[in-house]
Amino acid sequence: MEALLNVLQKVTSMQWSDYLDIVLVAYLIYRILPLIRTPSTMRVARAVVVVVAIAALTDVLNLYTMSFILNQFLSIGLLALVVLFQPELRRMLDHLGSVRLGRLFGPMRPVAEMDNVIAQTVAACECMSREKVGALIVFTREARLDDYVKTGTTIDGQVSEQLIRNIFFPKAALHDGAMIIREGKITAAGCVLPLSTSDRLAADLGTRHRAGVGMSESSDAVVVIVSEETGTISVAEGGMLKRHLAPRTLEKLLCNALCPESKEAADASFGDYLKRLRSREKEGKGHEE
Repeated sequence: MEALLNVLQKVTSMQWSDYLDIVLVAYLIYRILPLIRTPSTMRVARAVVVVVAIAALTDVLNLYTMSFILNQFLSIGLLALVVLFQPELRRMLDHLGSVRLGRLFGPMRPVAEMDNVIAQTVAACECMSREKVGALIVFTREARLDDYVKTGTTIDGQVSEQLIRNIFFPKAALHDGAMIIREGKITAAGCVLPLSTSDRLAADLGTRHRAGVGMSESSDAVVVIVSEETGTISVAEGGMLKRHLAPRTLEKLLCNALCPESKEAADASFGDYLKRLRSREKEGKGHEE
């Protein structure tokens, strides 16, 4: 009880700057963690946590020699982490530098417009999958990917099934590169993407899939890949690849990733429907009694 009173006393004695400090740190952690959430990074992070826990335990148990060794290791560990996490740190800084303040505080793209963009993309992917036409479509989120847009040809056109299929037509000039869709428009096509060097990818995956995964590792983008050999549809997000997707599954994944507010609205409407259904059942039971 005394400990709880001490905690409450400390909380009540905090100034507004302390609350602001806590909010800013929490926000930074919330924004940074998704940028470094890759399998290799998570393994290194777990190892660091284990080393720090062991160092704290050696201090408690007064293991002086072990504590000295671990403290020396931790003193140079910061430099080692910078070297190990160089790709992730570069990606994080690039992401923070490309995010506009308007995206943080301004209105998002209307849900109805994004729903139409997703519907047109899914229809095009379904047709290209059936005809075994390769495609690589990048949906930007907060990172604008200006450096990758510059590697392609500027389009700045409305998203439509016909335009997507024409761009990825095998004999078209831009079919080998990636299409980048930003803010509901086809910004560029024929873009060059970074290839993933992950050893977790299947050996049968080609350059198109490795480019899609590499783009999702280097940014917060969502990448849709249609295989030219098998016609299978895949989605890369956060360095993870989901393969053999049906058009309906692809639509759900894109809706969840690009316009989560529509998913919340759908869940809310379904919840309201259940409430109405339950109220009708109660009314029916009341009439029977």
